[in-house]
Amino acid sequence: MFKKTKEKIQLDMLSGVPSMLEGSSYDLYTDPQNWHNEFREYILKTIDEKIFEVLFSDGQGAPNASIRLLIGMMTMKEGFGWSDAQLFEQARFNVLVRSALGLYNLTDPIVVPSTYYLFRKKVGEHEEKTGENLIEKAYENITSLQVREFKVNGTSVRMDSKLIGSNIGYYSRYEIIHETLRMFYKSLSDEQKQRIGKIEKEELELLMKEKGSTVVYHSTKAEIETKIQALGLLIWKLLSLYTKSGNEIYNTLHRVFEDHYKVEEGDKVVIKDKKEISSKSIQSPHDTECTFRNKRDQKIKGYHANLTETCDDGSLNLITSAQMDVASIAENVFAIEALEKSEQVLDQEIINCHADGAYNSPKNDEYCKENDINFYLTGIQGAPGRYDLSMNENELIVVDTKTGETIPASLTKAGKWRIKTENGIRYFEPEDINCCQLRKQIAALPNEIKHKRNNVEATIFQFCFHSRNNKTRYRGLYKNKIWMFFRCLWINLIRIVKFIEELTTKSAKNLKSALENAILDIVSLILNVRFKILKSAINPNGLRDDNNYWLKTNNRSGLIIN
Repeated sequence: MFKKTKEKIQLDMLSGVPSMLEGSSYDLYTDPQNWHNEFREYILKTIDEKIFEVLFSDGQGAPNASIRLLIGMMTMKEGFGWSDAQLFEQARFNVLVRSALGLYNLTDPIVVPSTYYLFRKKVGEHEEKTGENLIEKAYENITSLQVREFKVNGTSVRMDSKLIGSNIGYYSRYEIIHETLRMFYKSLSDEQKQRIGKIEKEELELLMKEKGSTVVYHSTKAEIETKIQALGLLIWKLLSLYTKSGNEIYNTLHRVFEDHYKVEEGDKVVIKDKKEISSKSIQSPHDTECTFRNKRDQKIKGYHANLTETCDDGSLNLITSAQMDVASIAENVFAIEALEKSEQVLDQEIINCHADGAYNSPKNDEYCKENDINFYLTGIQGAPGRYDLSMNENELIVVDTKTGETIPASLTKAGKWRIKTENGIRYFEPEDINCCQLRKQIAALPNEIKHKRNNVEATIFQFCFHSRNNKTRYRGLYKNKIWMFFRCLWINLIRIVKFIEELTTKSAKNLKSALENAILDIVSLILNVRFKILKSAINPNGLRDDNNYWLKTNNRSGLIIN
């Protein structure tokens, strides 16, 4: 049965924390600008619990645990980089953490671990069933409220992405096959194992005795190739035996076989060449969703995260959209969805978008033109071509940048342009012309616009701050997505805390300056009145009526009186 968290909590006279504190401890605990109070104000109280109502039955039964408490605990876990054990220890005994979670009394209970894990499981099952991520929905709702509260300007946004490693070991080709076979055989019941022939069973029992890494360590390259071939034949036989087993790991074994082998005529199992293996192939049987990607000096087996934030200089900027997919997905795939989700959170139209060259694509460019968004790129992937291309009405002007020569170009029936070179004919697609024009536009951008994107890299650094060896603690796309949303919630909170602190400091300085000016004005006024009184008193007696003389002899304060 779904039940909302009580808005008002009654303080206990004996166990209430505020009643036990005094002096500076009490002041710090009750200071509205202390992090735990701002967490409660801008995270905990803004959680819309109705979003999670779909997870609970409408019938009779025990009410659910506080959704706000569960979401708050998960946010703090990823914010501080705690393990689950550290989280529960802090929630039980740290009074500031308890205050942030709305637990003012020492006797207020926290949720038990089983409830905490069951809630995470329910959220995952709901996404698998409906495609709706409730944590993402809650994140967007919280951020939207923060945007309105602090009047965040969202007309300009910037985005960047990061490859994140899954919490798996880096397996070689042989190890992936070896470990998947071990997992599959281990998952079979005694009854299912009886289907396996004597020879195959002996091979599998031998596999169970050694890890794949051990086999690789004491085998030569040629021996490994032979073993991979033998394991392919073994997998082919097992797949034919358990086609209707319904075993989840069976599907993993089937994928591994398709990734690394092909069956030719006569049921001959052949090892695929490494070049034929897709980047979407299984990288570990322990995380079948993660994929592989090489990006410059990065070799990642895991996932690809994309963050979008506002970029209004001198004001509060918040992360408005967070996305994650497998590592093989390119950056430009994220752009359109990121802009659409950011506009929903901001409830504003985006005018400028700043990104690097990896986001360049005809689809993104067309979307931005249709929606009147200035799509500013800091560069384009790949080196500039030898030829400078520009259109003059219906004619293509081709200039060889090495020789400075203008080369005549003609249009083919296929819609391509061609020129004659020393090595033959060179063709230019419409995309080549657009790319050349875009490079010129980027080069002509003012430095102020070019450098607008740079600070998002600091956001990426904070986002991955608690990752170890560029890996998260989690396996699987869903768990890594949840980690991402809670990290972004925490980053936004820290920015809000610092923004309020800066506003308070600025207000205090302005108030001090105003008071000092007011005091000087009052002193000046008093002295001016005193001067006029003295002047009117001494003039009738024929004494000196020299203002400058009076000021020189009586103005000891150094003030100039008009």
